Amino acid sequence: MQGLFKRASVSLFALMLILPAAADAQTAKTVPESQMQMQLSFAPLVKQTSGAVVNVYAEKIVQRQSPFAGDPFFEQFFGQQMPNRSEKQSSLGSGVIVEANGTVVTNNHVVEGADDIKIALSDGREFPCKVVLRDDRVDLAVLKIDTKESFPTLPIGNSDSVEVGDLVLAIGNPFGVGQTVTSGIVSALARNQVVRNEFGFFIQTDASINPGNSGGALMNMKGELIGINTAIFSRGGGSNGIGFAIPANLVKVFLASADAGVKSFERPYVGASFDAVTSEVAEALGLNKARGALVVKVSEGGPAAKAGLKAGEIVTAVDGISVEHPDALLYRLTTAGLGKSVKLTVVENGREEQLSLSLDRAPETSPRDQRTIGGHTPFTGAVVENLSPRVADELRMPPESAGVVVSEVKEDSPAARLGFEPKDIIVSINGTDVKSTSELSEIADSDPGLWRVEIERDGQRIRQFFR
Repeated sequence: MQGLFKRASVSLFALMLILPAAADAQTAKTVPESQMQMQLSFAPLVKQTSGAVVNVYAEKIVQRQSPFAGDPFFEQFFGQQMPNRSEKQSSLGSGVIVEANGTVVTNNHVVEGADDIKIALSDGREFPCKVVLRDDRVDLAVLKIDTKESFPTLPIGNSDSVEVGDLVLAIGNPFGVGQTVTSGIVSALARNQVVRNEFGFFIQTDASINPGNSGGALMNMKGELIGINTAIFSRGGGSNGIGFAIPANLVKVFLASADAGVKSFERPYVGASFDAVTSEVAEALGLNKARGALVVKVSEGGPAAKAGLKAGEIVTAVDGISVEHPDALLYRLTTAGLGKSVKLTVVENGREEQLSLSLDRAPETSPRDQRTIGGHTPFTGAVVENLSPRVADELRMPPESAGVVVSEVKEDSPAARLGFEPKDIIVSINGTDVKSTSELSEIADSDPGLWRVEIERDGQRIRQFFR
């Protein structure tokens, strides 16, 4: 039955190959009316666009521990410090040239941790490049080819105009075999919970996507980029006809941040937390569908509170565009852009209203004060900061986090040896609440001898004693 389904899909795909030659081919959908129409080809479109899709080669040097570490015989000759060996690791992905000056968009996971990155064009030429901006939450990276040459580009389309059933092409370098083109349709939109990151809103396609396709182009029949291929659903590592792409509208916002020269990609600060609307919640609130983002908590004085948003309400749309789940809400707010204002459609007790929400970066409600603790304390070697929504966002922590946070732990320091970790919130020392880095420094300088420390890690309270 599964094989029959695959053949049926191919047959339907063949029937849908026909598209009008006019520029509005993406919206004018027809079925073939002649044998000639059924023999049309994607080849002209591929020739027009494939030069803008590149291969991305990333290399990094890693240190491997000697297999003889801990062996008394070898330590007799080499001492306790056994010689480690350096090893070069390579990764392969794809990318899309989006600006003629050699600006390339790819996935963050393709270049993360790389010491050396090269771009290979479809004609075989290779160029070194540098990372301009990258972010692991949205899994995007912007690279710049190190040359003054002008390159072919792929125009970025409007991913909000994409519909389920639209024909698409995927171009990349699967398994390192060379540039490859696959075809399919858009299978679904607004997919979330695809990969383990903080951002989930993907275009699903059945165009074959395999390892090495990451960062490559998903494009429509106008030759426009509508997504960056980023993930597959597979039990064996190969394509099972379920691939996912980051929508082009998010790519536009990310690219604009890179062009503006920012050091990190910032998302709008809402000042509220949300949860998915389950069927039970929908029934209790009188909704006919389990969709939207349920407001769980609203931070006092934040943008959501100023807009009038309250816990228990459900956000169902942003600027009239339906919101399927909390990830979709975050996507809509992010693509709207910082400095803008959006209209939220909110439902409570069966009553619908419109609220205006201003979108801005996370504020620094507590003065930013970064300190490295010295002396002879359990915290020696820990870098601590006052928590604010801005710092929490930078450290990938919940925006409502407050207090003093460990942002870094120096290697081989007392703090590292005692088990302190980045993102630990120091709640109290010897029964005294710690509310600022200055208070922590004062307590550390007093050297009480016995340290009774309470920290918060991943929402759990941990109590420890040190001498």
